[in-house]
Amino acid sequence: MAKFTFNLPDIGEGIAEAEIVAWHVKPGDRVEEDDQLADMMTDKATVEMESPVSGTVLEVAGEVGDTIAIGSMLVVIETDAQGDGQTVPSARDTAPAPAPTAPQVEERIEVENPDASDADNAIAAETSAAQSVRDEPAAEAPTSVAAGSAKKADAPDPARDQSGARVLASPAVRARAKDLGIDLSQVKPADEGRVRHSDLDQFIAYSSGGFAPAGSARADEQIKVIGLRKRIAQNMAAAKRNIPHFTYVEECDVTELERMRAQLNDGRGDRPKLTMLPLLITAVCKLIPRYPMLNARYDDEGGVVTRHGAVHLGMATQTDGGLMVPVIRNAQAKNLYQLAGEITRLAAAAREGSAKSEELSGSTLTITSLGPLGGVATTPVINRPEVAIIGPNRIVERPMFVPDGMGGERIEKRKLMNISISCDHRVVDGWDAASFIQDVKRLLEAPAGLLMP
Repeated sequence: MAKFTFNLPDIGEGIAEAEIVAWHVKPGDRVEEDDQLADMMTDKATVEMESPVSGTVLEVAGEVGDTIAIGSMLVVIETDAQGDGQTVPSARDTAPAPAPTAPQVEERIEVENPDASDADNAIAAETSAAQSVRDEPAAEAPTSVAAGSAKKADAPDPARDQSGARVLASPAVRARAKDLGIDLSQVKPADEGRVRHSDLDQFIAYSSGGFAPAGSARADEQIKVIGLRKRIAQNMAAAKRNIPHFTYVEECDVTELERMRAQLNDGRGDRPKLTMLPLLITAVCKLIPRYPMLNARYDDEGGVVTRHGAVHLGMATQTDGGLMVPVIRNAQAKNLYQLAGEITRLAAAAREGSAKSEELSGSTLTITSLGPLGGVATTPVINRPEVAIIGPNRIVERPMFVPDGMGGERIEKRKLMNISISCDHRVVDGWDAASFIQDVKRLLEAPAGLLMP
């Protein structure tokens, strides 16, 4: 027998440590080569760690939520081979390199670092919005499975339905179902084929098997803040602590824009269906060359603002694990239908947890939209180190006075939408933000300009 020490490998350029978000083994478990050991979360992605050898787990590095350094011990395995203890190298040379991005023109501007007291008096956004957070982690109480023994078990898998297909559910839902002793294959999802917390609540309410009756209070529970939720908390706190926010809101008449969108969708053929988002992104990209201070990132410590030539647009996306920000690379070079396709693809990858590290980093400007839940106005929090974030709100119909073509006015039902923008007041002046949104308004209200080169 020999002891084999598996050290946490280098899992990304510039990554010094990673957080344990799920263990799939425990001391005493038998593992085979390539069995999954743990899920580790960096500030860019969640990475699955697989065993390089077969044997019995003797020791693990820590508990879920702990952070360990690159190169330190992750798991000690007793192998069947004879010899002295072995250690897996850091694997720095074998780590996949990030995908290259398109060349872009950048302008770096030295700025004076303001006193902290200036930020304390700034107008602060109150609601949650996009933050630089990465791939969806496992939940705070993941199902612990001995990989080797799981393959040999004869008992039915509660994570699969009667046909053998895997039941779709987030790690948090799986963990809660396990704690409650609920077989997920018996829970009927309300929509999209994915079991959610609300489905578990319904199952409990209508089950005759010892669960709390409908209307009774749920027991208090303590949930350790780990993984994606921990990253959200850290990034939101850093954004609010360091950035003096201000928010500007403008009302836009999108009646003609919605009419044009409907016409484009009627003749789209096999191209993606257009929502409001590709149209807004196109307007933003057309105007950014006039307002380069908005498509920028601010290095607090170095006192340097980098104005980017290409628009790498962050798209705040809600997932079961929390808010993620996949990035549309070179959005300024894409047409409406290409943007629509990227929005659909990236949103699906974020929700499924399959988004790549390079698809979740490097944004230069972010748009956050709550769709039909958009409300009257939002005050989104900036996706640090960016300096601006744009938030379209819900479209509503209201009576408006419009020209009647004969020098007078008439009342007509129009479609209206507010657009919010939050900016870093250290870099962007209120006049520039207001002027930008006014130009966006003019372009959206005369939408033929969106189709011009």
